[in-house]
Amino acid sequence: MLQPFVRALIAAELPVLARHGISMWGYVVLNALDGGPARTQAALAQTIGADKTRIIATLDELQQAGLITREPDPADRRARLLSITQAGQQTRLAAQAEIQANENRILARLPAGDRQAFLRAAQTLSALPLDEI
Repeated sequence: MLQPFVRALIAAELPVLARHGISMWGYVVLNALDGGPARTQAALAQTIGADKTRIIATLDELQQAGLITREPDPADRRARLLSITQAGQQTRLAAQAEIQANENRILARLPAGDRQAFLRAAQTLSALPLDEI
């Protein structure tokens, strides 16, 4: 039931992300890094549900664009610590604002009570651990 809606939302987000010079995975990475302490690549991959070798190209693109930094971990020189840069924060916020504006436009089609109930239900279900879905 939700698949067509989710696919349409993703399709609507792709041009927004392209305008900001990031991919969907890049946006996911920026969101995961924003406001938190530096993370290792392995910890980030686990957090976002990606294979740690699969996100290397995304991390390379974000670093080359100046949106993240990767520094050696002083505790383990084999590991890299990831941090979002100021430019990364600005890019994330700008893309997020456009995405949220479209979501608000769509949600405005629902009566206020239904909209609030939908958002509460979506938040509750999104917080479920993967093994419970």
